[in-house]
Order: sequence, then C-alpha cells, then structure tokens
Amino acid sequence: MSLRDLACGRCEHSHDPHQPQGVCTACGGPLLARYDIGAETVPLTTVLGRVPGQVRCPETYPTNAGGTTPTLGEGATPLVPGGRLADALRIPRLLVKDEAQNPTGSFKSRGMAAAMARAAELGLATVCLPSAGNAGGAAAAYGALHGIRVVIYLPDSTPAAIDRECQDLGADVVRVPGTIADAGHALAAARTDDWFSLATLREPYRVEGKKVMGYELLYDLGSLPDVILYPTGGGTGLVGMWKAFDEMQALGWIGDERPRMVCVQTAGCAPMVRAFEQELDTAPAWENAEPTTAFGLRVPGALGDFLILRALRASNGTAIAIGEPAMADDTSAIATQLGLHSSPEGGACVAAARQLRESGWIGETDVVVIFNTGHALKYL
Repeated sequence: MSLRDLACGRCEHSHDPHQPQGVCTACGGPLLARYDIGAETVPLTTVLGRVPGQVRCPETYPTNAGGTTPTLGEGATPLVPGGRLADALRIPRLLVKDEAQNPTGSFKSRGMAAAMARAAELGLATVCLPSAGNAGGAAAAYGALHGIRVVIYLPDSTPAAIDRECQDLGADVVRVPGTIADAGHALAAARTDDWFSLATLREPYRVEGKKVMGYELLYDLGSLPDVILYPTGGGTGLVGMWKAFDEMQALGWIGDERPRMVCVQTAGCAPMVRAFEQELDTAPAWENAEPTTAFGLRVPGALGDFLILRALRASNGTAIAIGEPAMADDTSAIATQLGLHSSPEGGACVAAARQLRESGWIGETDVVVIFNTGHALKYL
C-alpha cells in the first residue's frame, strides 16, 4: 500500500505526491493524501501487534521511510479515564486524550513530524509558517531533527516560553502585532520563492500526522467513541481524524459508524460556530478577534472551513463557543479533579462537555473523548 496522489478536498483535482505541493492548482483548496487502499489491506490485528507510536500504520502514512521515519517519540498519547472530573460532569465514560505528552508539549508534534519528514524527503531546505505558538515550536523541533531551516512568524501575544522554544531550537523568529492572520499576511509579504509554506492546510502532510489521533482512539478503545470534543483553530486535527475514520472503513476495520464531532472555540473568536449555527458551507473570517488565554483558538479564518463544517454535519455533531470565565474554571477543574496540567484549550473542551451534558446533548452512557492539546507550562 502506498501514497497514490494528493487530491483537492474541494474539487478533487489530483496532484503529484512526488513533488512539493501547496494548495490545489485548480481552485486553491487544501490537498489531502490518498492511498492505494483496496489494492491491498492490512489487518487491524497486525497493526495492534506493532510497537505503539506515530507510524504504527505506515501503510497509511505519507513518508517513503514508513516505519523508519525519524522520530522524537511522538504519538501513542494516553487516554486518561475521567475519574473525579467525570463524576463532576456526570459523564461516567469520560476520557481525556492527553496530547501534552508529545515531545514538544502539544498535539502539534504530530503534524510537524509528518510534514517535516516529507519536506526532507522532497529535498526542501527552508520552510516557513505563521503560528499562534505551538505549531512554531513543533516546526522548530522537527526542522532541527531533519536539518531544515525554519522561519516562523508569531503574533506578539504568543507566550514568551514559546518564542524562547522556537529560538532555542534554531528557528528564525519574527514577532508581528495582531493575530495569526496578521502574522500570515506579514509572512506572505516577506516570503521568498525558496521558502516552502507549512501553514495550516496549505500543504498536505500536517493533516496526515494529526489523523493518527483518530487511529489511536480505535487502537485503544477497540471501537470509536460516541462523542469527540476538539478545540478548533485551523482545524487540522478534526479534518485529519475524520479522514482517518474513512480510511479505517476502507481498510475494513470499522463500518460506517462515526463519533459525533464537537468543534470547540472561544466566544471572542468563533467563526466555525457562527457558520455552523447559520447553516453556512464556509465560515467568513471573524472580525476583531478578542485576546484569549487559549491562543491556539484565536484563528479568525480557516482554509479548511468547509471540511470542518462537512464533518460536523455528517456526524450529527455540533459547534460551541466558550467564554473566558468558563474556560478558566474548567482548566482549573481538569487540573485539580484529574491531575492534568492542561492548556486552556483543554479547559474549553471540559466546559463544552459540561454544557452539552447539562442540555442532554451528551447522554449518561455516551463514551466521550476530550482532547487536551497542550501542557499548561507552554502558556506562561
């Protein structure tokens, strides 16, 4: 089984995976990797017999190196039982997928592990991206691993700890006033032809690393959960997991069942929530995004907005915006009631679960997975 092509998520125009590719040359949409699933398959029992980690299933991983892809130990993060937090939320079958235990302290390790490995295989020397923070740190780390120069444009609200992380790992860092959108505009103005963009969904391989989170839910649970709550900025992880479920069905591992997907954003920057509630197919950019402790959620617009909305509706899911006080309270709750020193994004998902349980949208018997996407120490 191998990487077949890169297909546009909007118009399905095919692109050569053996050349560096950005967005679709026909319509500007995000490209998604397709594999020769069906020509041959791999049994789930075979995969479960392998060593856990990001490349446990190289048959659906985009690198030529497959199982020997260079690694920092990303993947195989734990599903932590909800314990006293589950009792407080009245969700007995609550689990927290703790992505803070990745090498760079966040889920961004996953996407950059795949994207940077593929960049090295394609002979790229310099990559660049705007980042709200954690993606920049991960890009710097995996750039160092592969010997690739990394240029990162950070909003000036990014915590000093992440700025220091990026620079210590050898990246070139530029601070920009405003949001990640402003950082993106500044980078576009400065970018030269030899800088390849690793911006969210503007290359095809970060989503391939993030999708492994979906595979791991099946590995660990033996089936998919009923509900997944995911903090959504650019939405690569949500898009990736939805893609993983389709791949697992093609492999014959699951049927057509899917978790109900929940997009969690902040009240001060909620373009996906607004678009979902207004029954739009795309999400207009959010004007005047408010500052937030969950800096990864201060993303006014997403290239993959239509893919996110498509997954929410196909799964009978929903989208919910969380205010700063509720997010702060439940960031504290996940720490003091479960022992995970989580990111504010993780706290936002706890607050969303609390509200959805109170409304009855989450039932008492539902298996519910909350994603904590980073460690609190990165937000200092």
